[in-house]
Amino acid sequence: MKLMITGGAGFIGSNLLLHLHEKYPEYSFLNVDKLTYASDIRFLEPIAKSDRYAFSKTDITDRPAVRKLIREFQPDGIIHLAAESHVDNSIAGPEPFVLTNVIGTFNLLEECRQFWSEEGRSPADYRFHHVSTDEVYGSLGETGLFSETTPYAPNSPYSATKASSDFLVRSYHHTYGMDVVTTNCSNNYGPHQHDEKLIPTVIRTALKGQSIPVYGSGTNVRDWLFVGDHCKALDLAFHSGRSGETYNIGGRNEWTNINLVKSICDILNDISGNAPDGDYKKQIRFVTDRPGHDQRYAIDASKIEEELGWKNTDDFKGQLAETVKWYMNRYA
Repeated sequence: MKLMITGGAGFIGSNLLLHLHEKYPEYSFLNVDKLTYASDIRFLEPIAKSDRYAFSKTDITDRPAVRKLIREFQPDGIIHLAAESHVDNSIAGPEPFVLTNVIGTFNLLEECRQFWSEEGRSPADYRFHHVSTDEVYGSLGETGLFSETTPYAPNSPYSATKASSDFLVRSYHHTYGMDVVTTNCSNNYGPHQHDEKLIPTVIRTALKGQSIPVYGSGTNVRDWLFVGDHCKALDLAFHSGRSGETYNIGGRNEWTNINLVKSICDILNDISGNAPDGDYKKQIRFVTDRPGHDQRYAIDASKIEEELGWKNTDDFKGQLAETVKWYMNRYA
């Protein structure tokens, strides 16, 4: 199989490429990434010299460039992860989110449709896997879970553009017969995540002796999923998911932001023991809340568990500690 990965130098994409390259020695891979501030091609050094791996620095909003790549590489499948994803950035300036998440997804879909529709080929014989987010569903109250049938109610420019791309992918299945699958995941954590995200920010600011910022009162709830478990779920969904279906991927692992931050501080206290005031938790400071901040996300992952046999490893304490150690080495 010839598999194109968009956003393969990003957080989830780089972890996924390393996983797939090791698991499928008969596959060849093309990593398509613009290399924005949130990407780091160095994460792919373990496979950089592989004759089954190639990299193209390409912006998916550049349709002629997308067309050229698809016609040269001739992929059997695409796993589309490339996206602008930081909510705060989407609030400050939404245009890049519209361009990348909506126009970029359209460019990939349309160029694949055209290429896979040419003589001797059918769009139904090639898979387009769209990787999305649980934020398209909006915000939950104190109870309930997001399922694949939850109505969309995005509340930020980021989640609105991801919802738009989800609908585009769906339309290409129902209108053109393209073999698509969409996955919507909860908050990921683990190695390779950009410094701007919550967990790396907590670790970085704590180790520098700076204030650890927490939005509002810290009561917002997120469902945390280890990136390695997510990659295994993406693998299953791409290879075995039913065409046209959506699969929600979550950790069944809800934490308020403040409790998560305190847990990270406790891990740092145990490992480092160098907190300026003897306890990293003393550096926590509450800051002005994000506009339109969703209160709670939580996913019902029953469908992917029952249909595809995926299971979360359920080792949050150990995986969080390993994540903290990875960032400590990064920031050393």
